[in-house]
Amino acid sequence: MCSCISFIFLFLFSFLTNFTVSAQNPNFIYHACPNTTTYSRNSTYFTNLRTLLSSLSSHNASYSTGFQNATAGQAPDKVTGLFLCRGDVSPEVCRSCVAFSVNETLNRCPNESEAVLYYDECMLRYSHRNILSTVTLKGGAIMLNSNNISSNQVDRFKDLVSSTMNQAAVEAASSPRKFYTRKANWTAIQTLYGLVQCTPDLTSVDCLSCLQQSINGIPLYRSGGRLLWPSCNSRYELYAFYNETAIRTSSPPPRLPPASTPPVSSPPQHGKGGKSGVLLVAIVVPITVAVLLFIAGYCFLAKRAKKTYDTAPAFDGDDMTTIESLQLDYKIVQAATNDYSENNKIGRGGFGEVYKGTFSNGTEVAVKRLSKSSRQGDTEFKNEVVVVAKLQHRNLVKLLGFSLEREERILVYEYVPNKSLDYFLFDPAKQGQLDWTRRYKIIGGIARGILYLHQDSRLTIIHRDLKASNILLDADMNPKIADFGMARIFGMDQTQENTSRIVGTYGYMSPEYAMRGQFSMKSDVYSFGVLVLEIISGKKNSSFYETDGTHDLVTYAWKLWSKETALDLVDPTIVDNCQKSEVVRCIHIGLLCVQEDPAERPTFSTIFVMLTSNTVTLPVPRQPGFFVQSRPEKDPLDSDQSTTTKSIPTSVNDVSITDLYPR
Repeated sequence: MCSCISFIFLFLFSFLTNFTVSAQNPNFIYHACPNTTTYSRNSTYFTNLRTLLSSLSSHNASYSTGFQNATAGQAPDKVTGLFLCRGDVSPEVCRSCVAFSVNETLNRCPNESEAVLYYDECMLRYSHRNILSTVTLKGGAIMLNSNNISSNQVDRFKDLVSSTMNQAAVEAASSPRKFYTRKANWTAIQTLYGLVQCTPDLTSVDCLSCLQQSINGIPLYRSGGRLLWPSCNSRYELYAFYNETAIRTSSPPPRLPPASTPPVSSPPQHGKGGKSGVLLVAIVVPITVAVLLFIAGYCFLAKRAKKTYDTAPAFDGDDMTTIESLQLDYKIVQAATNDYSENNKIGRGGFGEVYKGTFSNGTEVAVKRLSKSSRQGDTEFKNEVVVVAKLQHRNLVKLLGFSLEREERILVYEYVPNKSLDYFLFDPAKQGQLDWTRRYKIIGGIARGILYLHQDSRLTIIHRDLKASNILLDADMNPKIADFGMARIFGMDQTQENTSRIVGTYGYMSPEYAMRGQFSMKSDVYSFGVLVLEIISGKKNSSFYETDGTHDLVTYAWKLWSKETALDLVDPTIVDNCQKSEVVRCIHIGLLCVQEDPAERPTFSTIFVMLTSNTVTLPVPRQPGFFVQSRPEKDPLDSDQSTTTKSIPTSVNDVSITDLYPR
């Protein structure tokens, strides 16, 4: 109830504050008007240009979408133009910026047939050529913050900016508005803010290509920078330079001018604009207050009704912040799984068995019944569950709640209908359902999910058991990583570089983790590399045991790479219908991830850039590290073999690992 009321008053305050701010002149940045083709003031082109500019700045223009294009006249005097407002500004600010830039353009570019004017809030462009749906990388500008990043932090800062901006680029390219913002933690007190945007007339492919070249063109040793092109722009700063509130709401409030811009008197209003504005405030504010009070009352009544009448859990991701909101009644969970019936069992892993459950309201869930070897107390267990439940990403399986009953420890997850990746990948009858497009999408989704755990989440999470059976597929075959944070929930040390308990799966574990118990983010990188090679080949890493002199898939892939026959690794079911260059690049990335020296493996921020940008040059991979293990006996209920080292007990099989062979 408190959060609901707080939101209402925050919204009301923001609305009233922004509503009464007078429109400011936009902050001019740069203009480009190449003197290659000119016109005279008495020409037909000039008449058409005035018609075009009038159309773009008219009251009927698309200020609510922030983008409009138009044409005027016929060839050879035809003129094409457009405006693009930054995605976080309100329609009022957009209109004001466009109107101002229309008046300015004939002063800044008085006789040129094409021009681009850049302001903080908008961009105006016109040309005698057809500029629509065409990527233009000329007529731009680079601007850098005057503050440098300290030399000992530059590499880490570059990785953070590159990954954050490239992730934003992918999101922007796939969105209708071709706009996206993203934040990432730089230090305990500093946040990196990134913004990318394309003109919406571009295709997703062209937008992504433009943004990636834009991002690659910005020097990353400064604390902020931007690159402006007519077709796209990108910017990063260590301060909030865009209006976060406007981005989170469907009807964004007007944006306040930047702190560095001195107040400028608003342009003169036409007719009775001032009086009508006062009248509009007098009408809108009371209505807004009434509506918000109604919403507050509804929230209160709905919350009371929920407490009184709920007979099954209701999962709301925004409300999962406390132990109380996550803890579920054990009997309800037990009934949902038909008392953990064998018919409801859908999986088994190192931490316990998984059952499908259906609550009385029809909600389907996956219920994990943890094995009883955890040494945590109830309070510690609950606290860790709350921490992991707050990790939200589209490529992670959602943890919805938990239940405790004596020694029983239950985790309730969202139900993902298409089972796990290994169900399709290693079954000859189902492999064909994973064409190359889907496999490439799965690889990218896994990388995004792990990048979030390593870098963008509220705390650093090392998965430690990344494998095909822990990648679930939703109804659209999008990957969702499962069992992340299990080391925390189960009570194992997630903070030390060395651990006495090795938890992982044969074939996926990095040598330094398997042999010496040393784990880090690079342990997950190694597992990801193995997984990439499995996705490409359709074969398990362990299926190569002592076959043709190779110990595993990693060794086999390296032999093919060394002989320059990497495509022989590709699953025969997709080899004739895949993009060969894309496949070879993924094999290259996979081999970089499984290098013996952890320092030589790329970080996930770098991996993501490698996957999304073909312009990034990949380093030459070295021979991978591997370890020889006695062949494990298969567990009929578990297709993956969990392992331990030096007789340390494990979750499924007790298997020894011998010394690492130098290569």
